[in-house]
Amino acid sequence: MQSASDRHEYPAHWEADVVLRDGGTARIRPITVDDAERLVSFYEQVSDESKYYRFFAPYPRLSAKDVHRFTHHDFVDRVGLAATVGGEFIATVRYDRIGADGMPASAPADEAEVAFLVQDAHQGRGVASALLEHIGAVARERGIRRFAAEVLPANTKMIKVFTDAGYTQQRSFEDGVVRLEFDLEPTDRSLAVQYAREQRAEARSVQRLLVPGSVAVIGTGRTPGGVGRSVLGNIRDAGYTGRLYAVNKAFGDDLKELDGVPAHRSVRDIDGPVDLAVVAVPAEHVPDVVAECGEHGVQGLVVVSAGYAESGPDGRQRQRELVRQARAYGMRIIGPNAFGIINTSTGVRLNASLAPEMPRPGRIGLFAQSGAIGIALLSRLYRRGGGVTGVTGVSTFVSSGNRADVSGNDVLQYWYDDPDTDVVLMYLESIGNPRKFTRLARRTAAAKPLVVVQGARHGGAAPQGHAVRATRLPHATVSALLRQAGVIRVDTITELVDAGLLLARQPLPAGPRVAIMGNSESLGLLTYDACLSEGLRPLPPLDLTTGASAEDFRAALARALADESCDAVVVTAIPAIGEVSPGDAELAEALRSAAERVPGKPVLVVHVELGGLAEALSAAASTAPQAGATPPGRPGRSHPFRPLDVPAEPRPEDQQTAEHAPRLIPAYPAAERAVRALAEAVKYSQWRREAADPGKVPEYDDIDERGAARLIDGLLARGQGLTLGTDETADLLGKYGVHVHRALHAPTPDAAADAARTLGYPVALKATAPHLRHRADLGGVRLDLADEEQLRRAYTELTTLFGKPEELRPVVQRMAPRGVDTVVRAVIDPAAGAVLSFGLAGAASQLLGDTAHRLIPVTDREATSIVRSIRTAPLLFGWRGSAPVDAPALEELLLRVSRLVDDHPEVVAVTLEPVVVATHGLSVLGASVRLAPPPARDDLGPRTLPAY
Repeated sequence: MQSASDRHEYPAHWEADVVLRDGGTARIRPITVDDAERLVSFYEQVSDESKYYRFFAPYPRLSAKDVHRFTHHDFVDRVGLAATVGGEFIATVRYDRIGADGMPASAPADEAEVAFLVQDAHQGRGVASALLEHIGAVARERGIRRFAAEVLPANTKMIKVFTDAGYTQQRSFEDGVVRLEFDLEPTDRSLAVQYAREQRAEARSVQRLLVPGSVAVIGTGRTPGGVGRSVLGNIRDAGYTGRLYAVNKAFGDDLKELDGVPAHRSVRDIDGPVDLAVVAVPAEHVPDVVAECGEHGVQGLVVVSAGYAESGPDGRQRQRELVRQARAYGMRIIGPNAFGIINTSTGVRLNASLAPEMPRPGRIGLFAQSGAIGIALLSRLYRRGGGVTGVTGVSTFVSSGNRADVSGNDVLQYWYDDPDTDVVLMYLESIGNPRKFTRLARRTAAAKPLVVVQGARHGGAAPQGHAVRATRLPHATVSALLRQAGVIRVDTITELVDAGLLLARQPLPAGPRVAIMGNSESLGLLTYDACLSEGLRPLPPLDLTTGASAEDFRAALARALADESCDAVVVTAIPAIGEVSPGDAELAEALRSAAERVPGKPVLVVHVELGGLAEALSAAASTAPQAGATPPGRPGRSHPFRPLDVPAEPRPEDQQTAEHAPRLIPAYPAAERAVRALAEAVKYSQWRREAADPGKVPEYDDIDERGAARLIDGLLARGQGLTLGTDETADLLGKYGVHVHRALHAPTPDAAADAARTLGYPVALKATAPHLRHRADLGGVRLDLADEEQLRRAYTELTTLFGKPEELRPVVQRMAPRGVDTVVRAVIDPAAGAVLSFGLAGAASQLLGDTAHRLIPVTDREATSIVRSIRTAPLLFGWRGSAPVDAPALEELLLRVSRLVDDHPEVVAVTLEPVVVATHGLSVLGASVRLAPPPARDDLGPRTLPAY
């Protein structure tokens, strides 16, 4: 369809799908000579007023010359982009490069005039804002640094598009026209504006799926059973508040209803709008269904049909075509191969899923890429939803299947400001855009807890059906980066539910101090040990004895909560023997009343349930009949401890808003599970406090950013990627204040002696061959050589043990002050972005994986935390009487390396090893740097949906 231009080939990489302000989608692409008829048709649908604003005069129709001009571009000095829906133009934008005199020009002129035209029916949807982002990115790619636009004063909408974009701009008024000039270099404000627009648009697109006014289930079978019929029944039985339709092309003309639901042969036959279509037809029939939905104006699709990318290459191609087709009509897709979606809000009550029962309403948002895991999570939340004082349920649930379009990132955008969701739980098998996910997670976690379990962690590849970009980072590194962003990372879906129930029900703890009380000394001690294992600071357990009454529990809990020396309370309880044991409801009321008096501290219950054994033991307490005793085999009083996490049916009084809901106390069947959930809450609470003041990226007066840029440009002129030599590495690092100890090659004993005289004794002799480099444990290093005699003897030893000098590649280096050997690394990962890593040098740390990671740019607070976050950090701070190292010098080094990589994305890898940190100062004894053309930063470009 597309033709080559007269100067450049068609730039296919400019094509993009975008989400608009109202949640619909549009496709942005370059305008070509094949678009003449589309352009004329588009212009005919624009109002006379909009035409006047565009051309400053009445302009009822385009001349042949106009059409030629607006469709023939060289894609360098003249560029036009169109936003399309259903293949038809809804808006256009173009720029023309101009010189200082305002006349058409070519490079090196770096200014261009820009102009928009948006069809009236699509104004207010954010089309112009999206086009401005994309035409700005195109212009920067073509060497244009500044846009100029002339706008009539009455055209306030277009003026607002420019002024709200966040670019640095100037405004003037002359001859009745407003002239706006603005730089195209992204600013902090322009990126903030872009991210805010992205959030509103993507959240709205998910809202349209989760809060539809009408739903059609397409592929509803005529006989009971089958996926479509099941979904229809689930929607109906949940009490969906909107309009529901059953659709199947095989329905007879006389069939008007199915299970009490209006029946139609096609979506086209439905009289009225359809907001959401659930597609449950065989994959080969889906394209026809999508076309019908698009033509009818359906806003979104839930595709439960299988047979797509999960089935192999043919299915993957079918999935690509599905996404392209749906987006062409402005629709978003959940799926294919999806389990479905649920919204428990009383105003919606939508169960468009394969779950046979609607989950309890609650404050937890739940996302699962896997349908099987989605079922497991819903089941566990249902079983565990009952707390000591009420129930907890789900606000919304999304199971995305192959997540060809709508992903966890989109749903996070929705949950971020959803007033019905307090906690977000996510099961992820892959992260399509880790850089964006980390950004969204950090923002979400600052407002509400986000708990994530990642499946397929060790498979080495994404599950079938998931199109994701490759990452070179190990799973442990990705997990560390997620934790840095405030994500609560757990390993199992059991831990996911455990943490979610605590965070949904209880306040965050102010610190790690834990009071323990209960009616079992042994269970209290187990809880105490579990707290120590999780890094908490437990107080000695308080044993209330097995004869404790509900009032004893209440009083003890009240005292513990009032104690200033504790931040959380764990109540342990076992079924007691005897008539004095409190009943379930009685104990629950006692704990609730005590907790309400001090609402700022979390309370958890650990209970042990013995089932029928407890009743048997109670019956065996005395062999003689007791007055009023219940005969065997007949029902007696309730079990003293019914399983606290097996809920009764929710009562109407349980369904309350978050502001008026009772404080719910979660119960756990094991001390380890309760304490692990509490430990995650403690760490998250600390992150929230620290996130309020993230620190700053410091400036250093001695950094020569421009000099480094010139050096990098000169080095890259040699080729596409290269590892720098020793001198070049030292030169580049030196421009950022990182000074590498000089090392001189020593191919012979005499050369080694000359090098030592140059550097000054004492010296170290090192083998730098790859198999011996940084492996002091193999004996390839000789330290503290005080004179030439010792040096020559060491040289002979090395060559005798390991081979010829040309194999060993020995170097001589002046001895550095004694200290702790550490390693600093930075790498740019194509998926996650720039990452800074720190750990101690040596096999032990490597073997244990004891390395800390932070995303670049690193702030001063993050530099402080990364040094202290490794398990071997005590070695830096005076362990067993050793002298503490110069931590501020180490933190400054980390900040300088971070600045280098952040300022120059061409620096794709830096390794400093070893860095010897002494009591005063540090020494960088080895360094390597790799340069390459910088990878694309899609987070700095215009908003786009993932390409398909």
